Formats: sequence, structure tokens, C-alpha cells
Amino acid sequence: MKHLNANLEQKLWTKDFLLVILANFLVFTSMYMLLPTLPLYAQYIGGSQSMAGLIVGAFTLAAVLFRPWFGNMLDSTGRKNVLMLGVAIFTLTTAAYSISSIIVILLSVRLLQGIGWGATTTATGTIASDVIPPARRSEGMAYFGMASTIAMSVGPALGLYLTSHSSYTVLFMLATILSLLCFVTAVFINYEKPAKTINKSVIKGVIIEKTAVIPSLILLVIALTYGGIITFLPAYAAYRGVSDIGIFFTTFALSLLITRPLMGKAGDRYGFSVVLLPGMLFLGAALIQLITASSLADFLIAAVFYGFGFGAVQPILNAITITLAPPERRGAATATFMSAMDTGIGVGAIIWGLVAEKFGFTYIFSGSTFLIIVALILYIFLLHSKLSQKANRSGL
Repeated sequence: MKHLNANLEQKLWTKDFLLVILANFLVFTSMYMLLPTLPLYAQYIGGSQSMAGLIVGAFTLAAVLFRPWFGNMLDSTGRKNVLMLGVAIFTLTTAAYSISSIIVILLSVRLLQGIGWGATTTATGTIASDVIPPARRSEGMAYFGMASTIAMSVGPALGLYLTSHSSYTVLFMLATILSLLCFVTAVFINYEKPAKTINKSVIKGVIIEKTAVIPSLILLVIALTYGGIITFLPAYAAYRGVSDIGIFFTTFALSLLITRPLMGKAGDRYGFSVVLLPGMLFLGAALIQLITASSLADFLIAAVFYGFGFGAVQPILNAITITLAPPERRGAATATFMSAMDTGIGVGAIIWGLVAEKFGFTYIFSGSTFLIIVALILYIFLLHSKLSQKANRSGL
């Protein structure tokens, strides 16, 4: 017990941890300002609705394709180099939107920005995993994730407000300023040890970190359900005759904000499964609630449940990924994990679109409930035993 208490007293709130949280918040806010507004801008300059959808898909596709490569770079050339490169690309492409008045140019810029996004967020996630004490990893990753959660509750509303009350030029200018501030913040992150400690012979040619495959697979299955919610919930609410559904996402973000730090600390103190398994049940309960939701109150209850569940499961799986990975492969492990999230959301949006068109909206959420069961089975039979073996070898 004394050993456990000593571990939990390891310093978490260091200068570099605070800086990487700030950098993450700034770039995520910039991204979330653009996420709901760029499809509108695409139509504003003459693009079709399908092209507006492609604007979103191109961003995710580029991030997924390049994340593993940047993960490899993080382990071979250093964290800060990749972070600075990624933020520079993201900042320049954000500024370029102001002069992207032709749809083909807009699509090209969006692809490039996806590459910068993949580098930036893979780097910040890896840096966070480096500077967080191992004994407080779940708690630390939960606090780190709160930056993107707060950005999620602020960015979309701010972006939409600017497009309706000001102009796209002002929107792009503010988003550029935020990403530029992220670049300045990144300059002051200086924890990194010399690159000579890195075993490049282990890294060369290996893009996917094998220890991260199982937790990433579980996250991918869960992200398939998340993709259905963020893509089709507004249309489903309208189908049910429910208005003002935007508050669903605010409620979801606030639930995440409350849950992440509490569940992260509980994961460090009581073990991963104690937090993750109830989190899975909350996710399932949220999706069942959505199947029969017919009022705004019903939808908000589902938002709270899904926020509690996702706020428990995602940071715990992230902490498991870092725990299982060798220190010299944390960059690749983080890239593998984040690519699973991106892939799940993108593929989920496509699959559930086909399901909704052929069978109806409710089948999205009944199918998603089944996927939570699949994720639960994968965790129990493929990951729980592996964690128990690692804990026994470590003498925990």
C-alpha cells in the first residue's frame, strides 16, 4: 500500500505536461471551428453536398494514412521535430483557406491539412505519454484528453457563430491565430532526451506497433458507434421530431469533461478493468436509449450515458496502449491507436449511412449496441489476460 501511495504521489503537473495540454487545446479548438464550417464553405463556393462530405472525408483519410509514418518518425527523429512540422503544416493550410475559392484547391488544402493534423496529434499524444509518470498514466491521459473535450464544446459553436454573424475570412483568421499560438507553445516543450537513446534498428521498417493492435482494435469497434452518432444523430433527431439537438453534443462533452479525470485516477488506483468494464455498459445503455428516444430529454440522457462511457473507455484504452508498448515504440503505438479512432469514425459514417438508407435510423443504434458487445468480448478474451500477465511479471 505504501508503494502504491508513493507511486501516486509522483509529480504529474510538470511544465511540459501543462504545455502539451495547452498545445492540444489550441489545435483542437482550431480544428473543431473548421469541422462543421468547411462543408458549408464548400457549398458556398459552388460545391455539391457530396463534395462537402468529401471535404470531411479527405481530412480523415489523410490523417489515417500518414499517422503510422509520423509515428515511426516520432521514434526515430524525435517528438518535437514531428510536432513542429505538423503544427506548421496545419497553420499554413488553415491560412490558405482564405484564398481557396475553387473547390479543387479547397480539397487539396484539406488533404494537406489532414497530414499536418495526423503529425500534430500523434506527436502531442506521444509527448503526453512520455511526461506522465507511469503510475499515474490513466489519470494523466484523462487530463490530457480533457483539452480536446473542452475544444469540442467550444470550437463548433464558435465557428458556426462566426460564419453566421461575421464572415469566413474572420473564421479562417481566428483559426489560423489559434494554430499559430499552438506552434509558439510547442517551441517551449523541451523535456526530450537525446535521440541516441533510441534503438533505430528496432524501428526501421516497422510502422504499426504490434503491442497496440488489440487495444486499438477495441477502440476501432467502439469508434464505429461514435461515427454513427456524430454523423447521423441530427438527422435522426429531426426524424423523431426533436429540435435543438445541438445541446446533445454539449451535454456529451460536459459528461466527458467530468468523467475523464475521475476515471483516469480510478484506473491507476484500482486497475484498468474496474473502470473500463462499467464504461462499456454505459456505452451500451446509451445506444439502447437512442433506439427508443422520442424527446429531447431522452436524447440528453443518452448523451450523459455515452459521455460517461466514452470518458471511461477511451483514456483507459490509451493508457493500456502506452503501458504495453516499449518506451522506444510509444510514437508508433500512439499512431496505431489514433489511426484506429480515425478509421472507426470514417468507416462507421459510411457503413451506417448505407444502413440508414436501406433499413432506417434505429438500425444504426441497434447495430452499434451489438458492436459494444463485440468490444467487450474482445477486451475480456484478448486483452484482460495479457494485462494480468504483465502485472504479474511486474510484481504488481
